[in-house]
Amino acid sequence: MRWGILGAAKIARTDLAPAMQLARGAELVALATRDPIKAAPFQALAPALRVHGSYDALLADPSVDAIYIPLPNDMHVDWSIRAAQAGKHVLCEKPIALRADQIDALIAARDTSGNLIAEAFMVAHHPQWALVRDLLAQGVIGRLEHVEGCFTYTNRDIANIRHDPAKGGGGLRDVGVYPCITTRMATGAEPVNLRSDIRYQNGVDIFARVWADFPDFTMSFYCGMMQQRRQHMIFHGQDGWIELSAPFNGAVYGDARVEWLTGGRLHMERFNNVNQYALMLEHFAETASTGAPFACPLEMSRGNQAMIDAIFAASR
Repeated sequence: MRWGILGAAKIARTDLAPAMQLARGAELVALATRDPIKAAPFQALAPALRVHGSYDALLADPSVDAIYIPLPNDMHVDWSIRAAQAGKHVLCEKPIALRADQIDALIAARDTSGNLIAEAFMVAHHPQWALVRDLLAQGVIGRLEHVEGCFTYTNRDIANIRHDPAKGGGGLRDVGVYPCITTRMATGAEPVNLRSDIRYQNGVDIFARVWADFPDFTMSFYCGMMQQRRQHMIFHGQDGWIELSAPFNGAVYGDARVEWLTGGRLHMERFNNVNQYALMLEHFAETASTGAPFACPLEMSRGNQAMIDAIFAASR
């Protein structure tokens, strides 16, 4: 799969472009940016890279099979649809939309064009989450009663796009989506009731506490972007528990391991040699070429955005 990147955002430079060099069957062939300085790190990875001066020029490049979109949040829906209509498969950074109903247009564009459109939730492709899902399905911790999590990091640069409400900034859309998507994927359940307490600064949420009721268990998490970085997830059952030490940025945040207690015995498995971005690209290409199920289809993304929408609404 020959990839083009729409814009030279940091995550594209530090994570996705290198993953395109690692993923089987993937090749980075084109980039859209008007800034030669921003293009240089990508050219260092892929010396034959074609650099287009406009986004439309990249979409018109016949040698590009798929587009990765790391643009500001408020541009995701429009450019995802444009790329699909241009005949490209589309992998878009999260959040792929700012409201759940916007994803309906993405689903329609996917179905009409026949091209894959998906949200870049790399955690959906990490084997540690497959293990958690299997352990829960096997009932090794008994009846699941509560899920607890957090995801925080430090971004105090007010000029940063994540502090811009017009661009869809804020901590919930940036990192709060991860406790939501992983809980939903691991359990296959959807929340039925939500409460939240959100702290705002300059029009964006900088810290949020969330309490969610699922049909058979409860959940609580907090997230923010002005705190010391921290992340964890715990699934607590009647007969044991499952804990992830680096649930979202395995091996980058720290030692990526899953520990679970069952039958009075503690078990552990480590996952420090996994590049979840490369796995996501491989799975994306497989789905695009064979129609195999994708771990995070737009329908899953719509459910996640509906949960985020409900969290904002509950605070109001």
